[in-house]
Amino acid sequence: MIPLEDIRSAQETLAGTAIRTPLVRLHAGDGAEIYLKLENLQPIGSFKIRGAYNAARRARPEEVAAGLVTASAGNMAQGVAWAARELGVPCTVIAPDHAPETKLAAIDRLGGRVIKVPFDEWWEAMESYGYEGVEGLFLHPVENEDVMAGNGTIGLEILEDLPDPDVVLVPWGGGGLMVGIASAIKAQRPETKFFGVEIETAAPLNATFSAGSPQEIEYQPSFVDGAGSKALLPKMWALGEPLLDGAHTASLEETAGAIRLLAERVRVIAEGAGALGPAVALSGRAGTGKIVCVVSGGNIDFSTLSVILAGETPG
Repeated sequence: MIPLEDIRSAQETLAGTAIRTPLVRLHAGDGAEIYLKLENLQPIGSFKIRGAYNAARRARPEEVAAGLVTASAGNMAQGVAWAARELGVPCTVIAPDHAPETKLAAIDRLGGRVIKVPFDEWWEAMESYGYEGVEGLFLHPVENEDVMAGNGTIGLEILEDLPDPDVVLVPWGGGGLMVGIASAIKAQRPETKFFGVEIETAAPLNATFSAGSPQEIEYQPSFVDGAGSKALLPKMWALGEPLLDGAHTASLEETAGAIRLLAERVRVIAEGAGALGPAVALSGRAGTGKIVCVVSGGNIDFSTLSVILAGETPG
């Protein structure tokens, strides 16, 4: 659990950089009261600016001077590139070769250098905290506790706008978003339930809950590129398990349907990972009451979005 005082300190650090995103009601018929925490409205289109900037600012200046490095499919990379630009240092991103062009173009626009590698090499970079031949301070996209503290500021904002949420649904990629938000909310309202949400084609958290121990699964890439992996990082399972009440999966069809609904009802563009929570909430599987869905980002290729808005599900 990330200490509440660290999260409050991160909130001060982020003032003037990350925006305070709105919590809006999704009116979608009878059933639960569904609320959307719109992190897609951040300057880089995702929540990652919070953790990346907080971690960069809290690192020792002599470490930062050599540049910032991360391993990311796109959103954390943009957060680190943003922080590097603000601090006047170079940024290098190790990205999996299936990363969306929209996200890669944004990294380039922010001044970051991208090294595309096969998925297994990218995963190894995360596990080893670096990539051979690349110098600089490695900001882990998930396991860095200053990153998690920055993510936790979302939880502070949720409680300020909705003091009594019954359930919070958070997309699970590596677990850092969940751990940060749950740490902030459960420290103040322990009865709120938390569920990690994954896409059905890449759901090691759900497999782990089913088996009762960490599991490795066969990872299948999809248009949901910001969540899901082949396995849980051991540190994140240790941190996440005490905070989690369970996990859910969403199908590709449900996720595409949620993207369409958000565009239609609230004029929100969500990427695949950002639509996982709404997809589960709309299905009824998260139960009733006040359900908060973290719309983690909106960085989706327009070619993919156009297919979804036309009523289809990308392969």
